[in-house]
Amino acid sequence: MDAERAEIDALEAGMMPAGDEAASSIHVRHAAMMTAAMGIVHSVLLLLAYWLIASRAPKLDASDSEYIAFYQDPDQRRIILLAGLYLIPFAGIAFIWFTVSLRMWLTGSVRRLTPLLSNLLLVCGIIYVGLLFCAGAAMSVSAATSEFASGDVEPAVARLFPQYGTAILLVFAMRMAAMTVFAMSNIGRTSGILPKWFSYLGYLLGAALLLTASLSSYLVVLFPAWVFLFCVILIDKARRIPKSLELERAASERRGTSIGA
Repeated sequence: MDAERAEIDALEAGMMPAGDEAASSIHVRHAAMMTAAMGIVHSVLLLLAYWLIASRAPKLDASDSEYIAFYQDPDQRRIILLAGLYLIPFAGIAFIWFTVSLRMWLTGSVRRLTPLLSNLLLVCGIIYVGLLFCAGAAMSVSAATSEFASGDVEPAVARLFPQYGTAILLVFAMRMAAMTVFAMSNIGRTSGILPKWFSYLGYLLGAALLLTASLSSYLVVLFPAWVFLFCVILIDKARRIPKSLELERAASERRGTSIGA
């Protein structure tokens, strides 16, 4: 019984070595590192894209002539295209990988993973990425019209679409981001896989993202910053997980432990 209990304790700490499994199976450490890498990529690309658009695009109170001159300048509008058609889509793709690998890591790391919270992470991640793509398209549609269709820019439309994209990103996408933060904070608090201070910080951040209705540029920093900090914590935990601990073995051992309990 003592040996069995020691094995269970080691598994719960993420330190249980696996037996001779197929080389193609996925390891818990690999899933954790992939989650951290994709989360960092998402955070960096999203912040870079939004900074490029916010710092280069004309302000809402700019004159019609300033809007026309901006979109007639190939160098200026191509920066908007770079952010809207490349950086934001790749940030969304990275978040899809982040969400899927996160659920894989949780499967091998959490003793009793609630299906409700696990599925909530997936659904909110999908909706978040869809809204992110819509925001990127709206922010870059005027630049794309000038670049690819050689069309004249209507200043009123050029004012409207970036604001529309900003509203989608900062109001609607951040609501989905808040649900992701709530779900992960709850999983981290109840399972003990995350520091308690980080879980409680997630509750505060989730409430701010959920209840704040603002177009302030500072709002876009909150969720990428939380993801980045989460990934730093995850990298530190992943370094202590043996490379031999395999995902399927860990999940089956945890199911057996739950049944035995």
